Amino acid sequence: MSKSPALSCLLKALDDIQAADVIVLDVHKQTSITDFMIVCSGRSSRHVRAVAEEAMEGMKKSGFPALRCSGLENGEWVLVDFGDLVLHVLQPEFRSFYNIEGLWQEAGASSPDA
Repeated sequence: MSKSPALSCLLKALDDIQAADVIVLDVHKQTSITDFMIVCSGRSSRHVRAVAEEAMEGMKKSGFPALRCSGLENGEWVLVDFGDLVLHVLQPEFRSFYNIEGLWQEAGASSPDA
């Protein structure tokens, strides 16, 4: 998987705020909506919100502002749309229930280090 500058920036922000279990899904062959979906977990609603906010701040500073954000109020599942990247930050129980990785399994999940 070749990393775009935006993806590298986002992965750094997620690492800096200690997002857990980060997975990158290359979905460009399955959908025209986005190229990559990044799924990660936060330990609590507070951490989920902090991860999303840090990601948006880091991306904005690097010239990749968020187009949309939803779910920030409750912190169970926050979705941030950066255009070519879509970030999902979920509490572990919501991540398990919605199983985003499973829905997009044909995309082939990879860790950020791959």
